Amino acid sequence: MTQKLTTALLQANLFWEDIEANRTFFERKINDLSNDVDLIILPEMFTTGFTMDAHFLAEPPHGPTLEWMQKIASEKDSAITGSVITKENDLYYNRLYFVFPDGSFEKYDKKHTFTLANEHETYASGSERLIVEFKGWKICPLICYDLRFPVWSRNTEDYDILIYVANWPASRIMAWDTLLKARAIENMSYCIGLNRVGTDGKDLDYVGHSAVYDCLGQKISINSSENEFSEEVVLDKNQLQETRSQLKFLQDRDRFTLR
Repeated sequence: MTQKLTTALLQANLFWEDIEANRTFFERKINDLSNDVDLIILPEMFTTGFTMDAHFLAEPPHGPTLEWMQKIASEKDSAITGSVITKENDLYYNRLYFVFPDGSFEKYDKKHTFTLANEHETYASGSERLIVEFKGWKICPLICYDLRFPVWSRNTEDYDILIYVANWPASRIMAWDTLLKARAIENMSYCIGLNRVGTDGKDLDYVGHSAVYDCLGQKISINSSENEFSEEVVLDKNQLQETRSQLKFLQDRDRFTLR
C-alpha cells in the first residue's frame, strides 16, 4: 500500500476535434512531469473537446488513443485517466479509461449525459459506476455533468479519491467550484476536478478552476490559474484515515438502495 499518492493535473486548452494534435500536446506535457507521479489526470474528451460529432471522431474500444494511454502509462510507470469518444456495438459513449502502468485498464461510461447540449441524443448513457483499486487506494472516477448528482457519487464503498474530468464552461464555474468542495465534504474523501481552458469550436469559453480538495473541503492544490498548467499534488492516506477515524461521518450515513 502506498500511503502517499502523487497526482498530476493537466489543465489544457484543447485542439478542437484534432485527435493527433491533442495527443502530441499532452505527451509533451506528460514528459515534463517528475518521475514521482503515480496518477496522471486528463480532461473529459481530451482528444477532441466536448463535441457531438461522434460519427467521425469516435474510436473503437481498443483504439489508438487507448494504445497511446497504455504507452504513456508504461513509459512513466504511472496510471493515467481521461475520457474519449468511443463506439461500441453501434453506440457512442463518452468513455473514461483508467490505464494502469502494466497496460491493463478499466472503463467508465458517463452516466449523466448533458441534456442542455443534447449529449443524450448522441451518446448512450452508462449504467455502472467504477471503483478502481490502485496502490492501496480506492478511486471513483466520474465525468463532468455527473458532478451535479450527489447520489451517483455517494461513498458507499469507502473510496478514498473522487475524480471528475470535465469540459465545464465558464458561465457555470461557480457551480463547479461549489460542488467539488461539497462532494469532498459529504463523501469524506479527496475530490479532484480536472477541467479544460480556452474556447472550443462552438465558441464556449472555459476557465479551468481545476483543483484538489481534502476530505474536509480544504483546497490543497496551489495553482488557481485560468490558463494552462500542470500541477503535482500529493495525497496522504494516513491523514485521510485519521480524519475519518475522528469524524465518523461515513459510519453515520443514511442507508438506502436505488431502484
